[in-house]
Formats: sequence, structure tokens, C-alpha cells
Amino acid sequence: MERLWAPWRIEYVRMEKMEGCIFCKFPRDNRDEENLILYRGKYAFIIMNNYPYNPGHVMVAPYRHVGNLEDLSDEEVLEMHHLTSLAIRAIKNAMNPGGFNIGINIGRVAGAGIEGHVHVHIVPRWNGDTNFMPVLADTKVIVQGIRENYSELRKELEKIISSSERP
Repeated sequence: MERLWAPWRIEYVRMEKMEGCIFCKFPRDNRDEENLILYRGKYAFIIMNNYPYNPGHVMVAPYRHVGNLEDLSDEEVLEMHHLTSLAIRAIKNAMNPGGFNIGINIGRVAGAGIEGHVHVHIVPRWNGDTNFMPVLADTKVIVQGIRENYSELRKELEKIISSSERP
């Protein structure tokens, strides 16, 4: 039997289950690095997925607890779209993916892991990132630690923002 060593993943195993909505709680905590918040806008923010499908998997969420896309204000929709574009640009610069999966899951039957607070998933993809491990071993290999990935993306976002007139 082959062994896949991933000792950094123990933090996920030991993590306490949180009550409530992370998209409401984490911005209020004002512990952005600890809570993996990469960027804050006026109406929405970019946060890394702590249970990523691939390295660089981030989400864009409004601050307001809204469960349906159609209930967002125009300002929230526009900023979420802008932050999605900003996140894509940062991921492209930092990680050079071949493409992206971008989606919004509304309701448990659609795959929403956090129901009641709409958010956009941005998942970078590389040629060959889907291999035999998920099919044969029901295992997904994440090749970069979440904190290292956070630092890379945060630096890239800061570069982009400092070089442009508006974030």
C-alpha cells in the first residue's frame, strides 16, 4: 500500500465545528489572516476556501446575509463581480492556471455547503489536475498548504491594487 503523507492537514481534522455563518462571523472578527480573508471591499469580500478543491480556491461573498442572488442589491452584485475578476487576475498571476471553474451553489441540492449566504466559488484548474486519486482512492491531493497559498495570493492582490487606480 502506498502512503500519502500530508501532515499539515491535521489542522482540518482537529478544527472545531463552528456555529453560525462564516461569511457573517469572519469579517466581524477582524482577524483577516487567521480567517483567510484576502481582500475587503465596501459590500463584499474575498476569502479562501478552507476546504479547497484545488489550491487557490477562493470565494467572494457579500457582507450582508442574503441567501438568494436575486435579493442582492445592485451595489453588491457589481462589487461581487468586480472582486471575482480581481481574484481571477491574482490567481492567474500567482499560480498560472490553465482555466477556472466559477460557480454559485444556491440550496443544499445544488451543492451549497453554506446555505443561506450566497457566495461565488472561484476554482483554478490545471491540465491534469483531475487524475486517478479521486476515482480510485476517493482522495483529492492538494499540493500547497493553505497558509502559504494565502500569503502568495494576498501579495499578488496587494500588487494589483497598488498598481491600479481602483481595486
